[in-house]
This record gives sequence, structure tokens and C-alpha cells, in this order.
Amino acid sequence: MSNLHLSGSCLCGSIAYEISGDALHFNHCHCERCRKASGTGHATNIIMKPTSVSWTAGEDLLKRYKVPEAKRFATVFCSVCGSLMPRVAPDNSIAVIPAGTLDNDPGIRPERRIFQGSRVEWSCAANDVPSFDTYPPSS
Repeated sequence: MSNLHLSGSCLCGSIAYEISGDALHFNHCHCERCRKASGTGHATNIIMKPTSVSWTAGEDLLKRYKVPEAKRFATVFCSVCGSLMPRVAPDNSIAVIPAGTLDNDPGIRPERRIFQGSRVEWSCAANDVPSFDTYPPSS
């Protein structure tokens, strides 16, 4: 995917970050954890290398919640306004960038829907990109 250099921030503006590097994937995720974390029918995330994220303001305001039984899943959010923020996987394999926190259009579009098998009936159902019931092969 495309090489990105973008900025993002939380709702209240207390936290700001930059991402730089290649987007590995751009997903709509319909899993239950993403739905609960985002409050919507799916989360839309850009997946990058963990070194792609740098904090430019408010890093000390970040809070993390790790789902106890989850191998990978956690949320990172602003302790002032609650906005989801980029998070690095505990095994340091990827960084997950909530696309809605970007300050500008990234110029790329989601390439796939993952955990489509968990999609709730009221969520959007689009056939615009390939869909996978769980993780796609070699993810």
C-alpha cells in the first residue's frame, strides 16, 4: 500500500500524533471487540509497523485497556475525551491506527472487511471490498 505521512488527534485536541511509513493494511473490522470499542458496526483501522507512530502532544494523557482474555486486543484512548488513539500490539508486531482520528484524508481506501462473520445485521453491508469471516490468509 501507499507510503503515508499524516497527522491525527483526539476529539479534545489534547493528544496529537503523526504516522509515517507504509500502510500494511486498511481494514473495516466487524469483530465484537471492535464494535464495542468504537460504538459502531465496525472499526476502520490502518495497520502499520509499530515504529510508524510518533506522539507530538499529550502522550502522558494516553490510557490503555487490555481485554484480559484477549491475546492481542487492547484499546488506547485519551484520558480527557475518551477518543480512541493509535495502539501498538503487545507483541510489538503492528500499530493499529483508528482512521477516524486522522486529521486529513489518507488518500487510500479500505481494502477489505475482516470478521465479516461477526457482522451484526444492522451494520453496513457492502460488497465494495473483499470480505473475510475472520482474519484473511497470511495476516
